[in-house]
Amino acid sequence: MVHYVVRRLATGVLTVLCVTVVLFAIMHSMPGDPIRMIADPRTPLEQIEILRARWGLDRPVYVQYFFWLSRVLRGDLGTSISTRQPVARLIRARLPYTLALAVGALVLRYLIGVTVGLIVAVRRGSWADGVLVVGSTVLRSVPSFWLGILLIVVFAVHWRIFPISGYVGPVAIVLPLLSLMLPPVADTMRLTRSEVLEVMREQYVTTAHAKGLPSRVVLTKHVLRNALIPVTVTFFLSLPWLIGGSVVVESVFAWPGMGRLLWRSILSQDLPVVQGVVLIIAVLTVISNTLGDIMTALLDPRIRAQYEGVS
Repeated sequence: MVHYVVRRLATGVLTVLCVTVVLFAIMHSMPGDPIRMIADPRTPLEQIEILRARWGLDRPVYVQYFFWLSRVLRGDLGTSISTRQPVARLIRARLPYTLALAVGALVLRYLIGVTVGLIVAVRRGSWADGVLVVGSTVLRSVPSFWLGILLIVVFAVHWRIFPISGYVGPVAIVLPLLSLMLPPVADTMRLTRSEVLEVMREQYVTTAHAKGLPSRVVLTKHVLRNALIPVTVTFFLSLPWLIGGSVVVESVFAWPGMGRLLWRSILSQDLPVVQGVVLIIAVLTVISNTLGDIMTALLDPRIRAQYEGVS
């Protein structure tokens, strides 16, 4: 397992490097000039060139990339072109809001999804099973931004229970949390239901029932433990995608998180901020993938034995 984890970490580092290279190429191929976007329209061309040289934008792309990478390895993510503030400070100020939104949505997604999926799998063919199939299909087809606008209209404008936008206290997280959590919770419910039904048809589950074990013991120790293996993997993989997918939701609710920062930086072509935020998301993705693989091996003895045999 140690050798496997080391290999996965090495692969993750290469993945992060590839992401940064692709991002650099895309951002520098976009039309427009970030210096002209922040400078006064009457600024002389000579001053524009001086500003471009000051920010290192007059160098070849590969030189800019290696210069940026060398600073990142020293813990310096650069300085924002638009605000003149360190990128690390901008991310550090907004990261708690994004983590509160993403982690809260992730925990609620799996608490509700696994619980409901297990219940309806045990009661297959009942009215609850039918409601789950229809409800999950509807939730999966609803975009998060449209759901957010609908929640604002109903609960903020019509009933005035929650604030419309911004952060005015803990209650302000409810609507963006629901917008981010409800669509993917349908996938978790359907995945849990299908995995539980598949495991319940296995011979060892039938043998456990034949031995006279209580149904609760069979469900928790035999069915749920094996059925949660793919669900656990998706749990760890969902965190970085929730952070990345919160860009639109944070924009709808004016939530002061990294998603909104990334969106505004893309519009203003603030390259250091975009690169810093995407780097954080890429690192979270690598960490989540590695944790998911480790948890899968811990939950499934067959996979753990295979890894130990290889190492």
